[in-house]
Amino acid sequence: MINRRKSPIEDAEIVNYLLSEKLDLTATADEKIAYDGVDFVIVAVPTNYDCEKNSFDTSTIEAVLRQVREVNDSAVVVIKSTIPVGYTAKLREETGDRKLLFSPEFLRESRALYDNLYPSRIIVGTDFNNEMLTHSAKQFAEILRGSALKKDAKVLIMSSTEAEAVKLFANTYLALRVSYFNELDTYAELSGLDTRSIIEGVCLDPRIGDCYNNPSFGYGGYCLPKDTKQLLANYGSIPQRLMGAVVSANQVRKEHIAQQVRERLKKENKSVVGIYRLAMKAGSDNFRESAILGVMELLRETGAEFLIYEPTLESGSEYQNCRIENNFDEFVAASGVIIANRRDELLNCVSDKLYSRDIFGQN
Repeated sequence: MINRRKSPIEDAEIVNYLLSEKLDLTATADEKIAYDGVDFVIVAVPTNYDCEKNSFDTSTIEAVLRQVREVNDSAVVVIKSTIPVGYTAKLREETGDRKLLFSPEFLRESRALYDNLYPSRIIVGTDFNNEMLTHSAKQFAEILRGSALKKDAKVLIMSSTEAEAVKLFANTYLALRVSYFNELDTYAELSGLDTRSIIEGVCLDPRIGDCYNNPSFGYGGYCLPKDTKQLLANYGSIPQRLMGAVVSANQVRKEHIAQQVRERLKKENKSVVGIYRLAMKAGSDNFRESAILGVMELLRETGAEFLIYEPTLESGSEYQNCRIENNFDEFVAASGVIIANRRDELLNCVSDKLYSRDIFGQN
């Protein structure tokens, strides 16, 4: 069953593509066909963060669960969508449906296929008071391991609530690390120091390691912004300072970037900001919650104009009321300052106009 973040038309296109490839699978856009007679149903639908409710919107998961049970009341439903801590156990109690597992995904933007084939770990959350469900959790874990090329991936079977916590704490740690090196870079930039030298010296400590250390405009994408907010909300009255700081640090970083661009526009008497790519990471076409969009919002407040270079969008069209110009020479000529969250070789010839904090040329 194709049930991701696409429209019905796009779903049909995906199904037709999969069928045309003659892979060892059956693809359909009909949920009745998909759910009938299967042992496991994997639910991987959006759970966007609802700022008013201060929680993920899990309504789509619940809608899919109702659809599944109309067709198949014996299948074990495995939730892959990121959810609040305690959600699966609560759902079991509220619905009386005991055949619910949670298995978190740990997929990097632009590396999802690789991370599925070479998983860092396989985690399945169950209810240990339910012997049948725990057996199903072990079965599902073996299915995941069997479909991976990395056969020695560590498998952890734990309670569903602990598995939910693993996902949120893992992503918040990654966001923490991004924020740490971004604030290191802010200090170095404003103090006239060499960011690269400092980061290299810090990261040679094997306890710190050389990863997730390339400065950016902030963490973004579909997962980290919403997952950090959800974990913070889960804390409630539990004492904390660090989790809240991670969330606020990302906004502070975008404000700093916007201020640096404003000062450069003022100094050079320019008004047009060229946006080089909207995606969060190189090699990705995902704009959702991209940090550069947050920087644009802040710059828009002071009257800046924008021109966007984004080859995945049609040249001459608009994105958020900003014109797309995919003729690179015309894009450069019309831009006063060009900002890029991630650099590539195409930007080597425009260093005089470029503002980027990408030090190492990697995601």
